[in-house]
Amino acid sequence: MSSEVIIETRNLTKVYRDFWGRPKVQALKALDLQVHRGEIFGLLGPNGSGKTTTIKLLLGLLFPTEGEARIFNEPTSNVSKNERIGYLPEETYLYKFLNAEETLQFYGRLFKMPASERNKRVGQLIDMVGLTAAKHRQLREYSKGMQRRIGLAQALINNPELILLDEPTSGLDPIGTAEIKELIRELREQGKTVVLSGHLLADMQDICDRIAILHRGELKELGKVTDLLTVQDVTQIKARNLAPEALQEIRELIARHGGEQITIDHPTTTLEELFLRIVRESELHPGRRKVAATAAPTAAELAEAAAKSS
Repeated sequence: MSSEVIIETRNLTKVYRDFWGRPKVQALKALDLQVHRGEIFGLLGPNGSGKTTTIKLLLGLLFPTEGEARIFNEPTSNVSKNERIGYLPEETYLYKFLNAEETLQFYGRLFKMPASERNKRVGQLIDMVGLTAAKHRQLREYSKGMQRRIGLAQALINNPELILLDEPTSGLDPIGTAEIKELIRELREQGKTVVLSGHLLADMQDICDRIAILHRGELKELGKVTDLLTVQDVTQIKARNLAPEALQEIRELIARHGGEQITIDHPTTTLEELFLRIVRESELHPGRRKVAATAAPTAAELAEAAAKSS
């Protein structure tokens, strides 16, 4: 991650007013933040927290009530900056009678891309988002997840330096979500800056370098994901194949040094990791069904089984 600042907001505030000009909703209140080149930055918060408003202010689609925002050290009102930006809105607005190729060709022409470069780029993006088999189908036949994929491809058609993604995994199943997250990581490896908004904690935790947590238009927390998730006053020790006697010694050692034992148990995975592992194993071994482990039989059950067999 570079120290170069790509996005900067100072006291950025947005108040929506009613027909008579009276304040109705304060969507964003005095937002101060910086986004650096080459990082994945997450805007995290529940619906109505100001995430989409922030992105629209950065794009110049809305004008701030107070404060300012700058992109590439230029005011957001400077429309020339948009040639260097890719944007995926929360709701995909695409021409439903076009297919995937026609859609990307259309947006490529808007950026005045040469035909040879445009054709190459269209093919690469369709393959990248996994729509090769459906590239000749009209978008009105696409599922919501497929529409998100072609929307992401459209946001990348101009090979942008800065990519703004509003709820990029909305409508995707766990496999599609994992693929989009991997694509976002690849964009970072290419040196691009990605800003994404969302409310799904697992998605943001997996891919973001830093996050800003918004609630009711206010910035509540800002920092590196690892720093924010680390519980400083708890020490976790992991070991394998410990005997019960060793566990008892560890408990006694903790007590002797004045520590408070919270828990000693086995680590768990996440539901997403479990689901993806099962799908991958099913693809590698079709027809195999994994049966959950059962408890070992008791001595009485073994004796009963032996009596029946004799």
